Amino acid sequence: MNNDLLTAVAENTVFVLEFLGIVLAIFLVAYIFEKMAKKKSEDTSRILSTKIIVTVGMLSAVSTILMLFEIPVPFAPSFYKIDLSELPALIAGFAYGPVAGVMVEFVKILLKTLVKGTSTAFVGELANFVIGCGLVLPAAIIYRFKKNKKMAIIACAVGTLVITIIGPVFNAVYLLPAFAALYGMPMEAIIGMGTAINPAITNVGTLVIFAVAPLNLLKGLIDSVITVLIYKPLSRILK
Repeated sequence: MNNDLLTAVAENTVFVLEFLGIVLAIFLVAYIFEKMAKKKSEDTSRILSTKIIVTVGMLSAVSTILMLFEIPVPFAPSFYKIDLSELPALIAGFAYGPVAGVMVEFVKILLKTLVKGTSTAFVGELANFVIGCGLVLPAAIIYRFKKNKKMAIIACAVGTLVITIIGPVFNAVYLLPAFAALYGMPMEAIIGMGTAINPAITNVGTLVIFAVAPLNLLKGLIDSVITVLIYKPLSRILK
């Protein structure tokens, strides 16, 4: 761990602890639903076997690489970008269950932070983790109970709907205020970055409606379509 990262952790200790609390809560939800699915199917195998852990590690590495290739979108401020790092997590969730999917999301963030550090006082990393899990967790849970192509499409659609709704709310209520506080940046300045792109953006509400919601919808659609198309061939290799 480099000195810059240690400094960032020290300067944002409370936020980092809140981040870890959110991570633990999401892992708990994934674990509960995984246990329910195993009980229903009378599956006595371990949630994380050695093979699954190794595969999760490989998928996390791929996800980390994909996270580094961020694409700006014309309808949102520059700090909102899109990437395809949820693809490996979705594949892990479909193949091995919600716990594996969430693990890929967490390890991806951990690896990215260790390699590249943080430029957003960990706010961007938390946003990526929560939105990623918002897509992967419900999709993996739904698919875990019934595995077929129709259910895969439904699962991805539900996950996309979740991040399209929850993403803007989470940004407005928690992430944007946290970003403004940690950087000492007035909320008006952040809103102004959105106004410069879209005059309809005049407050936090319109910022998340016109920028965050379409961004998450686009992200969910792209990840979902690719996952549905490539999962079956990959699943034979993974299993």
